[in-house]
Order: sequence, then C-alpha cells, then structure tokens
Amino acid sequence: MPTPGSDLPEVARIAQDLIRFDTTNFGGGRSRGEREAAEYVGAFLQSLGLQPEYYEPIDRRTNVMARVPGRNPDRPALVLHGHLDVVPAVAEDWSVDPFGGEVRDGMLWGRGAVDMKDMDAMILASVADMIRSGEMPDRDLVLVFFADEENGGIEGSQLVVRDRPEWFAGATEAISEVGGYSISVADRRAYLLQVGEKALVWIRLVARGRAAHGSSFHPDNAVTRLAEAVAALGRTAWPVTLTDTTTQLVAALGELSGRAGDDPDELAAEAGAAAGFLRATLRTTTNPTGLTAGYKHNVIPDRAEALIDVRVLPGTEDAALADIRRIVGDDIEVEVVHRDIGLEVPFAGDLVDAMVRALGVHDPGTPVIPYLMGGGTDNKALAELGIAGYGFAPLRLPADLDFTGMFHGVDERVPIAALEFGQRVLTDLLRTC
Repeated sequence: MPTPGSDLPEVARIAQDLIRFDTTNFGGGRSRGEREAAEYVGAFLQSLGLQPEYYEPIDRRTNVMARVPGRNPDRPALVLHGHLDVVPAVAEDWSVDPFGGEVRDGMLWGRGAVDMKDMDAMILASVADMIRSGEMPDRDLVLVFFADEENGGIEGSQLVVRDRPEWFAGATEAISEVGGYSISVADRRAYLLQVGEKALVWIRLVARGRAAHGSSFHPDNAVTRLAEAVAALGRTAWPVTLTDTTTQLVAALGELSGRAGDDPDELAAEAGAAAGFLRATLRTTTNPTGLTAGYKHNVIPDRAEALIDVRVLPGTEDAALADIRRIVGDDIEVEVVHRDIGLEVPFAGDLVDAMVRALGVHDPGTPVIPYLMGGGTDNKALAELGIAGYGFAPLRLPADLDFTGMFHGVDERVPIAALEFGQRVLTDLLRTC
C-alpha cells in the first residue's frame, strides 16, 4: 500500500514506494528485490478487491497478475503491463540516493522513475480511481507486472507467456512503456506513440591469440585483435533505412518543423533532447558495452571478449549479423548471446484512436505521431500469443527536460505534475477504450 501521511498525490507515492525497492537486475540471472516489489503490487491490487495471482518460476523472480472485469466481457481484453526490475545504479555517480525516492524541485528522483516505475504507478493509480468510484472499464483489463525485463524477459515475461498463457485469455492488445510522452519539435509540443520496437541481438565478440610475456614482440595478440574489431564495429555508420512507422515519423517531424523532405537525421535533430533517441530508430545500432581480457599486467592473454548491444530494424536480423561478421573479420568469433524479435503494428485502429483522443482531451490540439522504439519491451513476449503491443505511458514534460537521456542514465527523475497528467489520461483511456 502507498506510504501513508505523505502530501504527494497517490500516483507519486506509489512510484516513490516502488523506487525504494531495490530491484536491480544485474543480468545473467542475478537480481534483487523483485519478490518484495511484486508483493507490494499484489497487496495494493488486493486492497481494491482484486484477486492477484503470482508466478515465480525461478526463486525470487516474481510476476504478479490481476484481472479487472469490464462492462462488456465479450470484447477482447486489454493487457496493461509493466516491469518491476531496474538496471543497476552506481550511487557515487548520482546526486541523490538512487533508491531513496527523493522529491526535489517538483520531481521524483530515483532508479526506475523513468524506466518504468512511473508507468507501474500510473497503472495502479488509474485502476484504483475507477474501482473506488464504482466504475468499470468497458472491457476486461489484464494487469501484469513482470520480472527480468531488463534482461530481455528471459526469466520473466517469456516464462509467464510459456507457462501461464491463461492469464491473457481473450486479450488481443497491450499497453506498456516508452510511448505517450511529449517532445519538443521546433518549439512545438508533440506526443510520441510507440507502435513498434527494434529487434535486440546481444552478441559477444571473441578474439583468440597466443599467450606470451608482456615484454615480447608479439603480433598474435588477442587484445589488439579484439580492439580493432570493436573499434570497427562501434564506428560503423549504419545507413538510414525507413520502415512504415519511421516514414510516418519523418513526415510528421517535417511538417512540425516546416522542413518537409529534409534529411531524416536533420529532421530528428529538430526534436532537441529526444534527437538521439529518434535517430536510433532510423538505422541499426551496434554499441560496445563490455570488455573482458587478461589477468596480469605482464601477461598477454590468449583470449579477449567484448559485448555488443545490437538493435536492428524488424525483419533485418540475419542481414545485420552477416554485415557484422564481415566488419569484424573472419578471425573474430561472433556468438549470439540473446536474440528476440522486432515489432511493428499500424498507427491505426480503435485503440490508437482512443489513445490519441485521450491525449487530446488533456492537451488539446497537440499532435500525436507514431514512432519505432530503439529498445524493447515485454510486448515482444506477448506477441507470441498474438497480442499487439503499444507504448503509451502518457507524460507531459517540460521542453528542457532530457527525458529520453535518463533511460538507464544517471539522476533519473520524473516531474510529479507529469505523473498526475499521465494518471488522468490513462484513467480516461481505460474508461472508454
């Protein structure tokens, strides 16, 4: 239950409580706090008269679900889902305790404030608003809070979809994170609605050489070989390739900026702080994220490894891997550590119309444009059940706030006013969609 006695609005108190659960996901099966956060969510749902169900396929990797009955049970159900885990935070790099849930300058600070305990709180507070007022949604709502999203859902949504498909019985659409928030384009506010996600391919580069003394003349050096491959891949300028969604995005950016027909990268630059986020959606990206080699200063190792986070446009996974192997060369092994699917659904239909309409009620006249997310969400797991997923965590943000830069960044924070706005929009959507 939300912390009592606070003068914060309920949606912010819930988000604050969730931030205070250290649910760090280190990857590779190592995490903390997901069970405790899931039990908090379950207790809140139970206080509303709902019947939460838990699924913990791996010790302490807890998922929780509840179904809210709708007025028209014959309609397909809508899934509202979030994840409770967060990426690690190095406390020394932050201005505040990353798990303190501190309020400062009208903002709630902490790991998860943006990704995605803000949306978790909006879901819970919006459903509470309806139930406490005696209202019902138009159709059944399936509320699910997953573990392990920050590791690709391997020990979370993928296992839930495999082992508990009955949780999603009758559902055809889903709403989750990283969409519905505002950006500023040439001093005009607009909202991004996420209708697609790039595919994720995590790879490991392995270079082999011959071990030797650090003082030797030694051209067969695994570290050197790996460094050359990493630099080549990390500096590759992948070409812009537009999909249906990004074609619509670029056209909308051109119209808003008065620069229709310009280069897509230049149009993305008109989005200010969000430019890097949008430019990543126009192409493949290959970012080195980890290096492992050696064990003593004067020993040349015979093996060196690098981790590369690869994000590719839907349907181009095999072609991208072939290009990567060409770039790094035949003497570098490319191991696929994890691979999932890309998604793209139309920016059309009753649910999309309802999301656009809900934003329009609370921010009249502000355009809503589609975009393809550079990262990924648990919508990918739900797609295995034929459920079409969207990103819609509505937030009206200050134009000078680098919101997208705080995903997995330092000093993550969200305006409390934006949380209240999002709760109002989401509540209206759930009443009518």
